[in-house]
Amino acid sequence: MASVDTDKGGRRVAPLPSWLRRVLVTAGTVAATMLGLLFVTFLIGRVMPLDPVLAIVGERASKEVYDAAFHDLGLDKPLVVQFLYYLSDVVRGDFGMSLLTAHPVSEDIRRVFPATMELATLGVFIGVVLGVPLGVISAVKRGSWIDQLARVVTLIGYSMPIFWLGLMGLLVFYGVLGWVGGPGRLDIFYEDIVPTVTGMILVDSLLAGDISVFKNAFSHIILPASLLGYYSLAYISRMTRSFMLEQLNSEYVTTARVKGMSERQVIWIHVFRNIRVQLITVIALSYAGLLEGSVLTEIIFSWPGIGSYITTALLSADMNAVLGGTVVVGLIFVCLNIFSDLLYRFFDPRAK
Repeated sequence: MASVDTDKGGRRVAPLPSWLRRVLVTAGTVAATMLGLLFVTFLIGRVMPLDPVLAIVGERASKEVYDAAFHDLGLDKPLVVQFLYYLSDVVRGDFGMSLLTAHPVSEDIRRVFPATMELATLGVFIGVVLGVPLGVISAVKRGSWIDQLARVVTLIGYSMPIFWLGLMGLLVFYGVLGWVGGPGRLDIFYEDIVPTVTGMILVDSLLAGDISVFKNAFSHIILPASLLGYYSLAYISRMTRSFMLEQLNSEYVTTARVKGMSERQVIWIHVFRNIRVQLITVIALSYAGLLEGSVLTEIIFSWPGIGSYITTALLSADMNAVLGGTVVVGLIFVCLNIFSDLLYRFFDPRAK
């Protein structure tokens, strides 16, 4: 018999619709994840061997000044109270003031995050466009020289330090050949020409109709984006190959071939359709990794993104900026996981 929900008085209560249950479960999971992330970042801020008070008042400040700043920051209160204050501020989007820039951390993040998003988006686009076909061909031609070459290419992308590839890329393509722009997002001559709308210069220059700025911005972003794309390609290609090999050994593939279907139809209509759901998670995780893991690339190419922002803040003992950036990165991972789950339900009817 179907279960019937009842209240405390034993009266029947209409069960919640299945879609509402899923929404509530997802919302609860996201809330619990973010609460755990905030708690961890709060503890990191308290156990780090850096004194935020000294970072504000300086090492030569008197004890009276130090104690006053200690009290103003709320560090004299119990940890539970401090965490509640911290939680309240973060919910309101207040990460405090950055000691390095003297601006609110939330404003700094809004300023630097579009640069990272622009770089990571182009990087994952390169990784998907090249990595997925490479993985499919490698699986179909398993054991051939194409497969061996593809595996070597992906192995290099996995093994080679990205900072070394970045330095070599700058030396060859910028210093020697002059094919690409140097470090930074634009040459000095092109700065502040187009109005800031999205913070992504490629998009803003197109919106403004300024092709010269677009070309200059593209010449600067193509090398770091290609390096990130190569790293993403290595991961996506290997996973695509693994998924394809698993499906190619299935009985339905043999049946489709016996029925006379062409090899192209078998590969792209049947096999690839069955692995696209798995690829969604792989691509989402790769994108999230580029959004938060491109620190070395941003530093090498002087790219003013959130990775270099957090690193500079950490070296300057600017814990408000470090914790604020960490929370934003964690939120990105949660949002991308939710987005990939929604795509799961769209592409796979069984998940509905």
